[in-house]
Amino acid sequence: MVPLPLFGALPGGVELLVIFFIFLILSLLIPVGMAYWVYRDAQSRGNDDATIWALATVLAGLFVSVFGAGAVLLLYILIGRE
Repeated sequence: MVPLPLFGALPGGVELLVIFFIFLILSLLIPVGMAYWVYRDAQSRGNDDATIWALATVLAGLFVSVFGAGAVLLLYILIGRE
């Protein structure tokens, strides 16, 4: 079996793939974690719109990135916590 060179014919081959997967995992886990926190906080405060806030956080995280989820989290902190 021929060993696969890490710095061989493909520029950045395996290393670039590992970095891509780390970025992908973090870009999915952080918005889901934010949404979980928003949902639990809204539920503990008796907010009827807890599910909507959590869905908005996840969707903003998926379509806009972590910054979109952060923006929804900031809106929740400023507006949603009554």
